[in-house]
Amino acid sequence: MVNIPEVRLGLVAVSRDCFPIQLSANRRRAVAAAYPGKLTEIATVVENENDAMAALAELRRADCNALVLFLGNFGPEGPETLLAEKFGGPTMVMAAAEESIPVLSSDRGDAFCGMLNCSYNLKLRGLHCYIPEYPVGDAVACAQMIAEFVPVARAYLGVKGLKIITFGPRPQDFLACNAPIAPLYGLGVSVQENSELDLLVAYRRHENDPRIPAKIREMEQELGDGNKMPGILPRLAQYELTLLDWIQENRGAAEYVALANKCWPAFQTEFGFVPCYVNSRLTAMGIPVACEVDIYGALSEYLGICVSGESVTLLDINNTVPADMYASCIQGKFPYRHEETFMGFHCGNTPICRLTRGEMKYQLIMNRGLEGGGEPDITRGTLEGDIVPGKITFYRLQGNKDSVLQAYVAQGEVLPVATQSFGGIGVFAIGEMPRFYRHVLVGQGYPHHGAVAFGHHGKAIFSALKLLGIHRVDFNQPAGMLYPGENPFA
Repeated sequence: MVNIPEVRLGLVAVSRDCFPIQLSANRRRAVAAAYPGKLTEIATVVENENDAMAALAELRRADCNALVLFLGNFGPEGPETLLAEKFGGPTMVMAAAEESIPVLSSDRGDAFCGMLNCSYNLKLRGLHCYIPEYPVGDAVACAQMIAEFVPVARAYLGVKGLKIITFGPRPQDFLACNAPIAPLYGLGVSVQENSELDLLVAYRRHENDPRIPAKIREMEQELGDGNKMPGILPRLAQYELTLLDWIQENRGAAEYVALANKCWPAFQTEFGFVPCYVNSRLTAMGIPVACEVDIYGALSEYLGICVSGESVTLLDINNTVPADMYASCIQGKFPYRHEETFMGFHCGNTPICRLTRGEMKYQLIMNRGLEGGGEPDITRGTLEGDIVPGKITFYRLQGNKDSVLQAYVAQGEVLPVATQSFGGIGVFAIGEMPRFYRHVLVGQGYPHHGAVAFGHHGKAIFSALKLLGIHRVDFNQPAGMLYPGENPFA
């Protein structure tokens, strides 16, 4: 997967000067030995501010971009939080458990207590650090905590180094994909907005690009038997090369890039195709392309790519499952009520690896409007098929109407039910969906697009959002747990 950060961990132990420094050093070494991944042990054990600066210098020399702050004993809350502040990158904090009865006589570390002081000082400094759900453990448990920190740190680093390139204004009828810009810059995300005309000029310059035949062969190989409209591939290949070149020429100071592009209604008449398949291919490469200039959709997709290390998609929370489909295909076979199921859909932007069988088709709705329902030409270019069954995480990070960042995360699954419909589409099931839909999606004013990560990644996505400073992160609350403002008598 390209376009996502490599996390380079640095492990720093701290020690309160009235405790044996060797206790922290030995426990640090045990954690490093238990961790199966790549990790740099920092030799300096931090007892005071001078040590904190020395450890920081070691982290810089080792090119570490993520910090694991380990309380091998009680720890000095001032110097250790100063190190986190000066480091500036994603930081996790964890503490050592007492290993056995013999340590209680003289080698007790009291890190369980020191974690409390550390947390208070982190708040005094206004720092958002990753703190595991239970942040105290032996070497093996601490190694597992570090493993869970890695995707969170990767998401943090990715967002902080991201540029979102957009083309065109949002379609008038999709103003709901609002994108207040200021909160993005607060996250560290930069935005480069361009006209559709800029993109059209660049596309025309790529006519007869000598790389087009090779790109067509790539597409033919990927589509296989699903290549139902081969005549559109030259245009799509030309467009893909246009976007990839634009990214390289406009990356600027950013390390990573996502796109949010206009895709209708003028796109089809001027470019001569729909861009869905190309969007799917770039997303599979780790460069998400959100439809309808959905800037926060692109950001959400990128967050999920960083967390999962795999391709994601962006879907409409689209339509209900018909009662007869529920009765014949779901009821009694899966543990979901009818209202806990729905269909997630988009025209054809889901990577082919996430479809049971992807086929090149045309956009049915646009064909009716632009080509009168006749033989498709300019509406070709969608990648269609049922989404693969399995666990999913549905989520979105959004700047609301007041330019305040908020998010939701819900875990569920795609059911192995044939959709018998068009587009890239699947039958989704999320526990307590009716209340989640009403009190989060509708109640908090979210747009129709949601990002989908494949697998249950809710824990890491939730943690990444908190590390980024998102205060409100909603989820599908279980029965009996009321949402703010929910009618208790309903």
